[in-house]
Amino acid sequence: MFRLGLIINPVAGIGGPVGLKGSDGAEIQQQARALGGLYKASQRAAATLELLRPHGADIEWFVCPGSMGQQVTANIGFNVSVIDIAVGDSTTDQDTRNAVLKMNELNLDLLLFVGGDGTARDICSVLRSEQPVLGIPAGVKMQSGVFAVTPEAAGDLICKFIRREQINVSQAEVRDIDEDARRAGIINSRYFGELWVPELDNAIQQVKCCGVENEELDKQEIAAGFIDRMDESVGYLICPGTTTAEIMNQLGLNNTLLGVDLIRDSQLVASDLNEQQLLSFLQQDIDSNEKFNIVISPTGGQGYLFGRGNQQISADVIRQVKMENITVLATTSKLNALEGRGLLTDTGDQSLNHEFSGFIRVVTGFDAAVLYPVGNN
Repeated sequence: MFRLGLIINPVAGIGGPVGLKGSDGAEIQQQARALGGLYKASQRAAATLELLRPHGADIEWFVCPGSMGQQVTANIGFNVSVIDIAVGDSTTDQDTRNAVLKMNELNLDLLLFVGGDGTARDICSVLRSEQPVLGIPAGVKMQSGVFAVTPEAAGDLICKFIRREQINVSQAEVRDIDEDARRAGIINSRYFGELWVPELDNAIQQVKCCGVENEELDKQEIAAGFIDRMDESVGYLICPGTTTAEIMNQLGLNNTLLGVDLIRDSQLVASDLNEQQLLSFLQQDIDSNEKFNIVISPTGGQGYLFGRGNQQISADVIRQVKMENITVLATTSKLNALEGRGLLTDTGDQSLNHEFSGFIRVVTGFDAAVLYPVGNN
């Protein structure tokens, strides 16, 4: 029997689609709910667990009560052992740590958790040092190198474990950023420790890197070329990142470094839009035949186009804009840092992720572009 533990942070990622750039703390979670934020961590967990159905008889489950694991495994039909911890209606980071302390006693083959960098931090702070873990990505930031690239990739990897295929484990960094500073446009990434994770090519995301070399000239050329080709009738959704921010800088517009801004005819129409606000603007596209374009740059070191720090650009938003109306910008050094790994999408919609597979045009200079692979699992 494969001994598998499961901890779900039910509130992970609730602040992303509504534009809050994180989900840490009761006040932010309350604000996210007021803005229409939805609990999606269990859905992310279910996408992984569905792939484990054929191996149900081979797994000995140890899960947390209620929304932290018991509910989703019951819905799928797994027989589980529920660990003895008290969990209230509103879960906290202390609930996660209490769960890990219980899991430490169980000699698990793998501890599976659902959350973001904050959840990884909580686990890292109390987990016994030799315990292998795997994160199902459900948070907003996810700069740590302990997450599968998608929930489905996590399921595939666990199946390999259950089949007793040889998979090495190695230590990966747990990192997190200050959410209050992030909302002020300041990125302050800190190292908090390391966890042992499975080592399998293209299944585990890389640690987010923030760019050590000076790429300012390349970014300026990319932005200048983009502005030169802008269509005044198109609404451009400027996504988070320093490369896209250079467009706003050259246009003399205020920029939400970590949010989504809308510009049209070189003027700022709206700032820091959440998912519902974006969908409202896109409805105008249907009503008045206005056009929109998503302008995005992949995350440094990881190569994510969607699903890391820009959950406002949801699958619904992408489908309304249409894939052919997505502009990808990246310096050549950012692409080179991926060392041949494909760009990634983790939109929460597996069929949409598959639609991105293949090659996508990436603008790398004033009048230069490359075709780069998208390597979704």
